[in-house]
Amino acid sequence: MYNRVLLKISGEALSTTGQPIHFDTVLRTAEGIAALHAAGVQLGVVVGGGNVMRGRTAKEQDRSRLDHMGMLATAINALALEDALERLGVPARVLSAVAMERFCDTFSAREAKRLLDAGTVVLFACGTGCPYFSTDTAAALRAAEIGADALLLAKNVDAVYSADPKTNPSATRYTQLSYDKVIADRLQATDLTAITLCREQGLPILVFALDQLDRVAAGEVVGTSIR
Repeated sequence: MYNRVLLKISGEALSTTGQPIHFDTVLRTAEGIAALHAAGVQLGVVVGGGNVMRGRTAKEQDRSRLDHMGMLATAINALALEDALERLGVPARVLSAVAMERFCDTFSAREAKRLLDAGTVVLFACGTGCPYFSTDTAAALRAAEIGADALLLAKNVDAVYSADPKTNPSATRYTQLSYDKVIADRLQATDLTAITLCREQGLPILVFALDQLDRVAAGEVVGTSIR
């Protein structure tokens, strides 16, 4: 098991069809996070904002402005998770890359580490605080800043595949990969900036399905390990 990890979950993990934020779904996601916390793992969480807005979907719109809207979406999601975790009895705190003192505290690596040492789940909002960077990249950055043992990428598929398994049933499922193979084969594990940063920092990545969080907490071998 890990001592300290950075968990990245998608905004879609908090939604259902027709509802950008579905609070029963938020609670189920929080229960998975609580299982990791109960296992004694110091836990930082980056949540995406794709259930509300994705900057990369910009067409005629200004990309930077849509990215800013996406950052605000991650703050909404982080606050929803904070509420759910606290109702489960798990101490949680939102730290935002963009100052918004009325709603949450502003990120600093020192404060994040202090909270993690105290057993608080730290929810990182607003990505990196800069446009053009994905929340996967933000997760890799925060993982490096807090000294995480691993980056856990909870996805809507159970591993990394050579192609989309939903459209290509013969796609190869990987259990072990190198950073270089992910980059060379353009595998959809995470974006290029995130995987490059993890390679430079020697930060292991585990890609798995969100509904396998309890299995990760139990120390089971799941998903795809990237080193």
